Amino acid sequence: MNEDAVVRLGDELYDALRSRCVVEPLTAREAGIDIPAAYHISRRILDRRIEDGERVIGKKIGVTSKPVQRMLDVHQPDFGYLTDRMRYASGSDLPLSTQLIQPRAEGEIAFLLRDRLEGPGITVDHVIAATESVWPCFEVVDSRIRDWKIRIQDTIADNASSGLFVLGETGVDPKQIDLVTCGMVVEKNGEIISTGAGAAALGSPAKCVAWLANTLGGFGVALLPGEIILSGSLVPLEPVVAGDHMRLVIGGIGGASVRFV
Repeated sequence: MNEDAVVRLGDELYDALRSRCVVEPLTAREAGIDIPAAYHISRRILDRRIEDGERVIGKKIGVTSKPVQRMLDVHQPDFGYLTDRMRYASGSDLPLSTQLIQPRAEGEIAFLLRDRLEGPGITVDHVIAATESVWPCFEVVDSRIRDWKIRIQDTIADNASSGLFVLGETGVDPKQIDLVTCGMVVEKNGEIISTGAGAAALGSPAKCVAWLANTLGGFGVALLPGEIILSGSLVPLEPVVAGDHMRLVIGGIGGASVRFV
């Protein structure tokens, strides 16, 4: 795919993001979109957001759990970028009506890095050693692709279907908990809707972060001190509408809550 096509498609998705509208799947309209091209499109969107004054504060890993892979019919992980305008504190009112199109919420563990991580060769032990704290987190994913009719190239190009995210009330030292067996309970409007454990994300959320560091390392890109890394959902995606209230608790880490308005 040539640079003109990358710019055109990136600008189309950026415009869809800003105007809260959907576009038809890129893979149904454009020949030659492979995974590297999709990441170039995603980077074009990021460049436009930075021009608007947004600041990169981290990265997200998507499509790591089997329930999410089956739901989206996408069967390998991907990554996208987090900016300062995407972050909300636990307990916030999250504005669906002004920022999102077809949102779905998922619960995951966020890593706040203390040290630089750059692949290849990053292991789970490296990730744990480089992490200042882990946090409960809601990621509210969204898609600019109509009806979530996505292939892997569509979601990658669309910044890994990123929307907004909500960091929890507390962070803890990852050495103090078992990231594989820690359990998550998710409630919506006062009722438990799903449960999961750290193992749902590629066997461990730390393994997801190692995957990201090694993948980006192949392009000479590092995970940086102070960055927030969303490691992937431990539970199925849950559609949300204005008026919904969600809460999650992760054993040994803490909780997070959000209200959609």
